[in-house]
Amino acid sequence: MKVRFVKMHGAGNDFVMIDDRDGKLLASSGRLAAIANRPDGIGCEGVILLRRSTAADFAMFFFNPDGSEADMCGNGARCVAAFAKAVGAVRGDAMRFETRAGSVAARVLDSGAVEIALPPPKDLRGDFVNTGVPHKIVPVGDLAAVDVAEEGRRVRFSAEFGPGGANVDFVRFHPPDALDIRTYERGVEAETFACGTGAVAAAVVGVASHGLRFPVSVRTARGDILAVDGRREGATFVSITLTGPVRTVFSGEIEVEG
Repeated sequence: MKVRFVKMHGAGNDFVMIDDRDGKLLASSGRLAAIANRPDGIGCEGVILLRRSTAADFAMFFFNPDGSEADMCGNGARCVAAFAKAVGAVRGDAMRFETRAGSVAARVLDSGAVEIALPPPKDLRGDFVNTGVPHKIVPVGDLAAVDVAEEGRRVRFSAEFGPGGANVDFVRFHPPDALDIRTYERGVEAETFACGTGAVAAAVVGVASHGLRFPVSVRTARGDILAVDGRREGATFVSITLTGPVRTVFSGEIEVEG
């Protein structure tokens, strides 16, 4: 069947957005990975379905290029908020939607940037934290010299993180309120230009252990800037927000096996 889509990116993190409020694609969701294939499909780092919800304005379903479903994607969540407004799934600029990691509040700003409010991070221990998906932070002195593909793959599949593995973020901290980041993303199994949950993870770990304070300015591999804000309450972090640019690249139709 033919499916209409919109290609978007958040700070270089690119996604194919599909309005699936009629539910036609649910049974075909395992085949959506073909859309992410760059030689034969549209090419992206994730396929996002916008679906109906009885508990929120809508629900976000995220599929990695390898066909696995992710609990959360920060930049994808920012893009789906802008997409929801564009297709009329919400009224106004503020909204709340469901993800497998919990409820997310979002706001489309006058500038076109999107701010999301995320559930509190979990399992913070040293340089590891779960910000909707697990992240291992690796502090480095020379970010440009890191072999992200090789080293990221080694850490991602380490027995330390079990069968599910973890995303790996190589970070140079710049106290008091900035950092640079490069991310190896599981599911994509490669370096990505940006990772929203990785930006949040790096900021949280930076505040907890590396002399940073909120709000934190995060410079991505492509040079885009994401802003992470929040509040530390003892050993926990609350009121976490991620703000950054969203862009629509193109739209069209693609044949999806039904």
